[in-house]
Formats: sequence, C-alpha cells, structure tokens
Amino acid sequence: MRSRSNVCGSVRSAGKIACPIVLIVSFGIMALAVAALAQGDESSSVPSADAAPKISSPEDPKRPRWHFRVREPARLNDEEAETIYRRLKWRLSRRYKLSQLPVARKYQRWKRFNKTPYRSTSHGARYINNYANRRALAYGKFEKAGTMPVGAIVAKDSLTVKANGRVIPGPLFVMEKMPEGFNYVSGDWRYTMIMPDGSVFGETNGVDSARVEFCTSCHLAAEKNDHLFFMPKKYRIE
Repeated sequence: MRSRSNVCGSVRSAGKIACPIVLIVSFGIMALAVAALAQGDESSSVPSADAAPKISSPEDPKRPRWHFRVREPARLNDEEAETIYRRLKWRLSRRYKLSQLPVARKYQRWKRFNKTPYRSTSHGARYINNYANRRALAYGKFEKAGTMPVGAIVAKDSLTVKANGRVIPGPLFVMEKMPEGFNYVSGDWRYTMIMPDGSVFGETNGVDSARVEFCTSCHLAAEKNDHLFFMPKKYRIE
C-alpha cells in the first residue's frame, strides 16, 4: 500500500486540487471517530443472549460458531488505530472491571506485544491488542514460545470503528492455562469472553460454556503452538 505522500505525489500530476481532497477524505474517519468518543458512544455490536435469531445462524448467541462480526467496519491506518485506542483504553478497562474478574483489573498493566492495534478477521474485524502476564512472557517468542506454564494468561481487548465513524468497544478475550486435566480438547486452556458492559458471555467449563466452545475449535488449528495464535509480524514487539 502506498503512503499518503506517494498518493499525493501521484495525484498532483492529475491536478493540484486533488491532493487536499485525498487528505480531507483520509482524515474524515479519524475526526468522526474522535467525535464519537467525545459523545461517549459505548454500545456493543454483539446481540443479547436472550435475543436468539429467528433462523439458525452461525452467530447464534447461545452457541456461536465464530466471533460476532462487525458490520461495515472502517479500515484504519496504524496511527489512527493507536490514537483511538489510547483515548478508549481506560474506558474499556473500567467496563471490563464490572465483571469482578481479576484479569479485567490487571491486564493493562501487563506487557503489550503489539506495536499498534491490528485488525483481526478471526475476531470479527475488530482491532485488538495482545497482553500477557508474567507467566506468559514466553509469548513474546511467538512461534518459538513452546508450551505455556499453568497460570499463563493472554488477554486481548478489542474495539472497532464503523464506516460512519462510530466507535464501538468490543469484548475482552482471555485464555488462561489451567492444570493438566482441565480440558483435554482445549489443551487445558480456559477461554473467557467479557463483554463491554462487564457481563461474562461465556467461560470454558464454567458459566455459559457452550457460548465459547468455538474458541476451543478455532485454536485447535494452532495445536502445535500450544493452541496460541500470534499477530502479523509487522505488529510484533520483539
């Protein structure tokens, strides 16, 4: 993808007025996103578990087959995504804390392993960040991380910006390595999803466990890496 300076350079050949127009359009999404934050727009795109769809759906909130997808998401550049996240991160933390789960209080004090938020198709086109506690610091070795010890936790908070500039906080996705025998299929990982309102959507071997079974199914594809997925290389902090 060409940088904005390259875009401007190529557009100037077509006319001197075109470049300012490109810049105005480019910064339009950013301005809309910041405005939405100022208005405190914190609604979630995830449907209520009590509002089951009228027809069978892979996004049935009672037993989804993948993460709920954000409709019409905006595509942000790295700078825009990081700026929006910095403005929103403490608000995310406060809301996750309503779950009363220790991870929600602590995760933002852990090391973040990505340079800027990155768009994750597997997490419903949300922009996510990867944090890990001390027991999971080997996560920073990525594909060479090996098997994580009991107590290792990887937490991913999330957000998206709609094409109209609306900022939408997303869930906190958590995986914690449990003692051997906890769950053979999951590699003894416990998956937990905490919603932006602090409610627990589901937890492996716990409350509404059926709602997070798809986490186990998806992470099985990374069984050789102890069920761990990693962010694209360009976003990694070595």
